[in-house]
Amino acid sequence: MNMRIIPALLACSAALACSQPQTTPPPPPSVTATADSIKTGGNRLIEVDGKYKVWTKKTGNGNIKVLLLHGGPGFSHDYMECFEDFLPQEGMEIYYYDQLGCGNSDAPADTSLWNIARYVEEVEQVRKGLGLHTFYITGHSWGALLAMEYVHKYPAAVKGVVLSNMTAGMADFIAYADSLKRKIFSPVDMALYDSLDKQQAYTSPEYTNLLMNRLYTQVLCRLPVDQWPEPLMRAFKKVNPVIYNHMQGVDEFHVTGNFKNWDFWNRLPQIKTPVLVLGGMKDEMNPESMKKEARLLPNSRLYLCPEGSHMAMYDDQARYFNALIRFLQDVEKGTFKADKAAQIQ
Repeated sequence: MNMRIIPALLACSAALACSQPQTTPPPPPSVTATADSIKTGGNRLIEVDGKYKVWTKKTGNGNIKVLLLHGGPGFSHDYMECFEDFLPQEGMEIYYYDQLGCGNSDAPADTSLWNIARYVEEVEQVRKGLGLHTFYITGHSWGALLAMEYVHKYPAAVKGVVLSNMTAGMADFIAYADSLKRKIFSPVDMALYDSLDKQQAYTSPEYTNLLMNRLYTQVLCRLPVDQWPEPLMRAFKKVNPVIYNHMQGVDEFHVTGNFKNWDFWNRLPQIKTPVLVLGGMKDEMNPESMKKEARLLPNSRLYLCPEGSHMAMYDDQARYFNALIRFLQDVEKGTFKADKAAQIQ
């Protein structure tokens, strides 16, 4: 080819290219820029008390909508993440929620906020903020205490309540915790405990070891601590000790906080909502007290996981979730029947 022709051919090719219609990528899907349409993985902040934000997260879809109330007080939702391995697969919609001062929510320094009555009003604000016109509550430990108080005051929108691993009075809890300490601790453990207690050495490694490796592995989560599920360990790392101490106290053996005199026994018969009392036979809550709780609730079912402790959702998991899911489905289908006898299998 004549080399002098090449520049002319290139110029001609460029001109032809410019004259061809240009292909452009399709426009992105239309997104309306409103708070309700932007995808956040189900995460949402709800305003409470007119100035604070609490964190919530929706997982799954379905007619059965379950608001989870975590324990503590002062812990976070994290340890309840195992619920998403069970409920959404059954067509249920769950809502995690970190109470004010906990986890991903605002943590104001005002200690006057840490009381039962204000938390009850917070739950109602969260319900409204999430648009839950009819829903279920599953409260665990302190969350079950909160659920009792909430459904007693605001029963209208609640279709069913799960009271998981909680007695109906703090005096009962304190007495049983003391009996567990004397049953589980060896004489050497008791001598060490008494010595550390006199020194108020509650943050010492020795005291922590007594609780974590002697007591909690028997009644809180019946696994060696190094085998505890990651969400549970994460929750322990995120605890707000100010709330825990202000409302409960140092630990199970020193209940000095503002709910130390809480007692709900006489109000249980006033709750007409379907209730599942769910616990463990090896719980740090007295199984006999949970049976009493179920007897006093006029529309209740009881299930005590035979191998379950306070975290029966982990150490007797299949039985725990089978009982919980069956209750939710029965209430939703209108086939729920109250059962006043302990169901131990």
